[in-house]
Amino acid sequence: MYQTLDPRDFTVFITGATSGFGLAAARRYAGAGAKVVAAGRRRDRLEALKAELGADACHIVELDVRDWRATSDVVAAIPAPFDAINVVLANAGLALGLQPAADIDIADWETMVDTNVKGLMYTVRALLPGLIARGGGHIVTMGSVAGDYSYPGASVYGASKAFVKQLALNLRADVQGKKVRVTNIEPGLAETEFSLVRFKGDAGRASKPYEGTQAMTAEDIAEAVFWATVMPAHVNINRIQMMATTQAFAPFDIFRED
Repeated sequence: MYQTLDPRDFTVFITGATSGFGLAAARRYAGAGAKVVAAGRRRDRLEALKAELGADACHIVELDVRDWRATSDVVAAIPAPFDAINVVLANAGLALGLQPAADIDIADWETMVDTNVKGLMYTVRALLPGLIARGGGHIVTMGSVAGDYSYPGASVYGASKAFVKQLALNLRADVQGKKVRVTNIEPGLAETEFSLVRFKGDAGRASKPYEGTQAMTAEDIAEAVFWATVMPAHVNINRIQMMATTQAFAPFDIFRED
């Protein structure tokens, strides 16, 4: 019988755990017997998650990953038995706006870079030394198909997700021989709060990408994350790129004069 890793041996640190992929992953791991450290900015949602999963399964930390000092301090202060982290899901990220590059609010670009790029850097840097010291583990980063395929209005968002992909690949080289695995998850169309955040609470605009089609769910993505981490320790899943069956690659865009 094929032997996968036992998730009951996992202590999983998840950023962006208050909604979407992070919330679904917290539930998936806790349901399989893992301990979960759920990090996020919304205290009320963290408290609700802890009540749902139970204090023995879930430790919560209020954290904005854009703050290096706060991230470092939070990781250092995690109490036993939740401090024995061996799986990290660096999930926190967002898209803001869909305007052309010449028109977008520069603050939106800065927020995406601070969260998707610097927040990821801070998360990895704060947690990786502990994984190595404890004899190994797994870092899972949350990329996007936008890191490979361009679309109008996604200039900095797509660039930030290309950074996520390349950081994950480079980490694989850095941790060679350290028994640390690295996987980048690259979802396409998935119905979560993603569009609601992108359009700053405009529910009408946020619903448009999902009308008349069947998008993936947060649970679909969480299952891919879970599968990659329970594979035997000698197997590293470098990348998982996934799209809804109803989504495909865009055609080349050719501008033509009238």
